Amino acid sequence: MSIRNSTATHRGAFTEGSIHRHVFRLASVMIVGFLAMTLGQLVEIFYIGMVSSTALAAITFTFPIGMSLNAMTRGIGIGGSSLIAQAMGSGDREHAAHLASHCYLLVIVFTVSLSVSGQWLVPILFQSLGARDEVLLLTIDYFQIWLLGFPMMGIAMVSNGLIRSFGNAIVPGYIMTTGPVIQVCLGPVLIFGLMGAPELGLEGAAWTFVVSTTGQVLVAGYWFVIREQLLRLSLTSLWHSSYNILHVGIPAAATNLIQPASTGVVTWLLAGYGVSVVAGFGVASRIESVVGMVVIGISTSVVPLVGQNWGSHKFDRVHAALRTCYQACLIWGILAATIMWFGAEYFISLINDDPALVETAVTFLHIIPFSIGFMGLITVATHAFNALRKPGPALALSVTRLLVFYIPLALIADRYFGYVGIFAATALTNVIVGLVAVNWNKKVLASEQIRIMKDGLPT
Repeated sequence: MSIRNSTATHRGAFTEGSIHRHVFRLASVMIVGFLAMTLGQLVEIFYIGMVSSTALAAITFTFPIGMSLNAMTRGIGIGGSSLIAQAMGSGDREHAAHLASHCYLLVIVFTVSLSVSGQWLVPILFQSLGARDEVLLLTIDYFQIWLLGFPMMGIAMVSNGLIRSFGNAIVPGYIMTTGPVIQVCLGPVLIFGLMGAPELGLEGAAWTFVVSTTGQVLVAGYWFVIREQLLRLSLTSLWHSSYNILHVGIPAAATNLIQPASTGVVTWLLAGYGVSVVAGFGVASRIESVVGMVVIGISTSVVPLVGQNWGSHKFDRVHAALRTCYQACLIWGILAATIMWFGAEYFISLINDDPALVETAVTFLHIIPFSIGFMGLITVATHAFNALRKPGPALALSVTRLLVFYIPLALIADRYFGYVGIFAATALTNVIVGLVAVNWNKKVLASEQIRIMKDGLPT
């Protein structure tokens, strides 16, 4: 298949044709890409599990910090993608190219700044999460190397959303699968010292990440600069573009931070139960992410579909796209819960046989997957708010999820039911907030549609 998918030059590619087909095409490519990424991470966990349980615990402590950095970077990408989708929906590809170039510049400045400053903050961050002794030292060594690859990962991650907003559903799949292929092939060489390479252990996994993200950037840069010639070096209107991107990007980043904040709370609470329990959570969350990424893949079709059709004032198509995504998330949630319920113990046994680790991980996989479909509802709704350039409700929803529901429930459940209660609190929060998100999103869509039709205001 050609890397160059037909990109609409006058009107967004998703404003015509079957909504179901567009959702399937966008979601399937992203699901394959996300599955490749999560399977690559799962294989990495398998490699690290062969090193030691201590190494597994160390990499688990990096999850909330790494997820937080990713979340903030994705926020900038969401801000840019929503603008580009609406520009393509109105037929202005040249403006979309300038927006994309300015968005990349923002991402580069942001990620490089965090990569440099993070080198000195790493020990403080992981000590605050509860990492101690050998686990702390391993975590610091791993993450300081990981930060070197963070700017490349940020560029590649943002590229996925920008390219979809231009109407290309295929290339993001190439970008996303490049990294895992490198990760799976190069990982054991550097971790275990194969083929004459030094045995680096956990640090080898970090260097593999740096190389894999570099490969992803090369693929994205080829499409953006060479194939589509979308790079614009002009800084004219940079301030205006940056303002509009960050108008959605900053609240979107804050919204995205809720998930890693929740993970940070879980990791902090579990740290008191010992290394094996923390490691079990790390293994189980990676396995759960394999099935969970399906609903994330479904939700990524929202910004290009809703953005382009909203920009064209095709409101019926907007509602049809959201209904399709909501239904797909719930259906997959049922399938995912069934798979995890029956397969949990087998999946865990492939990685590590520490009894405490296995017990923790199996418990997690018997509880959390039942809420995956509802987690998908939250993600679809927040993407829809951002596509409408209404980031406030998405942020309010996410903050409410963390502060009003999750943290109080987790603290109470931890006290009375131990770590089992912590996992149950996560699942219950997803269900409650998922239902609230769908209803709130429907109300905002209806009010905005009435406003536009009545007043003729621009989107």
